[in-house]
Amino acid sequence: MSESDLPVPSVPNARDAVRALRPSQIREVANAGFGVADVLPFWFGESDRVTPAFIRDAASAALTAGATFYTHNLGIAPLRAALAGYVSGLHGTTSPDHIAVTSAGVNALMLAAQLVVGAGDRVVAVTPLWPNLVEIPKILGAHVETVALGYGERGWQLDVEQLLAALTPDTKMLLINSPNNPTGWVMSRDEQRAVLAHCRRHGIWIVADEVYERLYYADADSGTRGAHSRTAPSFLDLASRDERVICVNSFSKAWLMTGWRLGWIVAPASLMDDLGKLVEYNTSCAPAFVQQAGIAAVQQGERFTQELVLDLKASRDHLVRALSAVPGVDVKTPPGAMYLFFSMPGASRSLELCKAMVREVGLGVAPGSAFGPEGEGFVRWCYACDTVRLDAGVERLKRFLAQHGAH
Repeated sequence: MSESDLPVPSVPNARDAVRALRPSQIREVANAGFGVADVLPFWFGESDRVTPAFIRDAASAALTAGATFYTHNLGIAPLRAALAGYVSGLHGTTSPDHIAVTSAGVNALMLAAQLVVGAGDRVVAVTPLWPNLVEIPKILGAHVETVALGYGERGWQLDVEQLLAALTPDTKMLLINSPNNPTGWVMSRDEQRAVLAHCRRHGIWIVADEVYERLYYADADSGTRGAHSRTAPSFLDLASRDERVICVNSFSKAWLMTGWRLGWIVAPASLMDDLGKLVEYNTSCAPAFVQQAGIAAVQQGERFTQELVLDLKASRDHLVRALSAVPGVDVKTPPGAMYLFFSMPGASRSLELCKAMVREVGLGVAPGSAFGPEGEGFVRWCYACDTVRLDAGVERLKRFLAQHGAH
């Protein structure tokens, strides 16, 4: 047989579950901004401020001291102890035996899913939602169903009975992100109590993405300071540390460490040996010098975080007022996170709208459809910047609407 008689090989592709993953529409809009001069980017979920100096200095000192070697899979003991103290101060006694350090919050989400979900399992997620959470179980072959928040005069709200009805006994895992990206919705203590009791009855795992827990404004909005004024309601306030609850957190938001890729998991101690295996086969460990920076953040960063929250609240309120004055825009004040998720003319095709705004007026916001079909009709604006920059963005929005005849 000659070479010409050999069968032509098929095009090599990734497996079907991977090919079916939806690409990031936020990145698609950002890519549309390449080559456009003077774009104002409000599309990504991060502040325009650099990580505080005391955290950067801790990393520099660790590098100088030679902290460049492998560490324990679950994190260095001083960081696990520091995180245990931090979590205990917010949510009640937590041992280092329930803490695992991860290479970013999104890595923690993947590890949590790998711990409890396999091919064919049923997963329920509350949406609109950062797409990573919905897509991660699909990589593992799980089937994801969604329960959508409703939008009305009070902003985004959860129909608890609808969620409980979706949490059937064959459900393996519930995914909840509160405070929520993109909507800023915060799950109430009573809602958490009802959901936790239901999941206990049916043996359903709860994976709670609580990376925005410190970006919570409800107490300041109401003028009160209660027992949980430093943090949003958490499943850790209600659940014991050894039941089917895995809470995921990150250094990215409360300490402006998005580029450092450092997170942590609070989970039952019985999972830790197996979690260590998964860390080994995913990343081996988080970098040693980055973990030292994490210790500085946890031990020295409380004042910084509280001041950051005040700054973010001021930016949120400023942008809500500015957008509320724009004809056709419907915006509500969210109690948490760092985003406004609002409707505007043209948002029924939000991806096309956001690309057009980038091209025509240099305004970069994220399309609602990036967060699932439930998000269509809205756009997301990250307000983690100064008010001068926000005002410039609002003026560009007005110009775009005027050019398109929206009144």
